[in-house]
Amino acid sequence: MNSTTERVWTHEGRPELNRMGIPAAPGPWMDEPDKVQWIDPNTDLDCLAVRNPMGAWCGYVGLPPGHPFHGVDYDQCTVKDCGEDWCYEHSPNGAVRVHGGLTYANACQQSDDEAVGICHVPLPGRPHDVWWLGFDCAHLGDQTPYDVAKAEHEGHRYPWGLRAEDVYRDLEYVKAECASLARQLVSA
Repeated sequence: MNSTTERVWTHEGRPELNRMGIPAAPGPWMDEPDKVQWIDPNTDLDCLAVRNPMGAWCGYVGLPPGHPFHGVDYDQCTVKDCGEDWCYEHSPNGAVRVHGGLTYANACQQSDDEAVGICHVPLPGRPHDVWWLGFDCAHLGDQTPYDVAKAEHEGHRYPWGLRAEDVYRDLEYVKAECASLARQLVSA
C-alpha cells in the first residue's frame, strides 16, 4: 500500500518491546513496527494492528456508523440460528470467525502515546467515529515477545511454560486476519 492509505508507528531503540519492564529478546518482532493503520482495499474499512502490552499483535476493523454492529459489544455480535461448530468464539452464535474470537469492541481509545492507542488518524473523507471490533494474538498457542523475553530473562515462562509449538503471529498474519474479519463484517 502507498503512504496515503497506510500509516506506521515505530518506537526507536526498542529497549522494552513488551512494555512489561523486561528487555526485548531477539525475534522477528524486532523488524516490525508497533502500530499500523490502513484501509482494507476489498471492503473499504479502516483497519489497525497494534501491539498489546505483551508485544503481541492485536487486529481491529473499524465499523462506520450505520453498520449493524456499530456500538455493539463484541460478545453481542451474533447471528440467529448459527449451526456451525465455530459459533462459540467468545459468544454463542458468533457472527464472525477470527483468530481467538473477537476480544474487543469500543470507540477510539486515544493515548498519550499515539503508537499504542486503539484509534486511527482518519484520512480525508474517512469516518472519524468508527467502532473498533478486534482480536488478539496472545492466546494459548501464540508466542509473544514478552513470553520469549521472560523465558530468556528468568529461564522460564510463567505460568504455562514456553512451548516449542507456540507460534509468533506476525504483522502479515494479523493483516490477513483483519482482511478476513472485514469481509465477514461487510456481510453481517
